[in-house]
Amino acid sequence: MRIWPIITTLAVAFLVVSCSSPTPPPGTTVVNNFDAKRYLGKWYEIARFDHKFESGLNQVTATYSTMDDGGIRVINRGFNPDRQMWQQSVGKAYFTGDSSRAALKVSFFGPFYGGYNVIAIDKDYRHALVCGPDKDYLWILSRTPTISPEVKQQMLKIAAQQGFQVEKLLWIKQPSS
Repeated sequence: MRIWPIITTLAVAFLVVSCSSPTPPPGTTVVNNFDAKRYLGKWYEIARFDHKFESGLNQVTATYSTMDDGGIRVINRGFNPDRQMWQQSVGKAYFTGDSSRAALKVSFFGPFYGGYNVIAIDKDYRHALVCGPDKDYLWILSRTPTISPEVKQQMLKIAAQQGFQVEKLLWIKQPSS
């Protein structure tokens, strides 16, 4: 009997299960009384922590829409100035619990999911602060390509209070900035 196929199968199964159950990072507060329908539509990425899947991209947007299975379709799009071309990724997101709590899991690669947690949003759903499964992922999103200095300071304060190193944020070039 060969043991390698069994070990490999168990390792893959463990990886899929562990990646499919993302939770918010310790010390963060996920938005409750969340209205997913109000969150749908186009958002501009104002700032982010650098990571390989968006590295170098400008004019980044995220567009959210409903899917037939109750999930949320995610289209991330950004301009790569080095390659002089637009790049796009399409994914899917699902709530990890009750849909009134803004804790989701998102996948752009098959069965592998990462956390997507809205940790702050204004009452008009115009500005949002989003983190991933750990404190290495943070985004400031807006319905417009720019934000006011007051909104910027408010988002930075909330992120810092929740333990994020806000000095690591990259401020993203948008069409009117």
